Amino acid sequence: MAQKETVYFCVSGRVQGVGFRAFVEKQARRLKLGGYVRNTADGRVEGVACGSQTDLSEFKEQLERGPSLAHVSAVTMQSAPPFDEPDFQIVP
Repeated sequence: MAQKETVYFCVSGRVQGVGFRAFVEKQARRLKLGGYVRNTADGRVEGVACGSQTDLSEFKEQLERGPSLAHVSAVTMQSAPPFDEPDFQIVP
């Protein structure tokens, strides 16, 4: 079994009001990642994702693409403390 990693991610650009969080949730669940996603007050989307390095790499590619109405200008990911939630959800 692949070792799980946890990352904090932040997405900048036109990512609010375009279905971005639902897109992130769908991609994360498809990859069987744990974690969450939420909007930030400054117009970005951020969250935590936990899974294998391979799945997190594909997840980042999906974040960079985004849903059709979004315009992603930057995606950052950095290591985060372990996160044990097995499900992925949108949080306030």
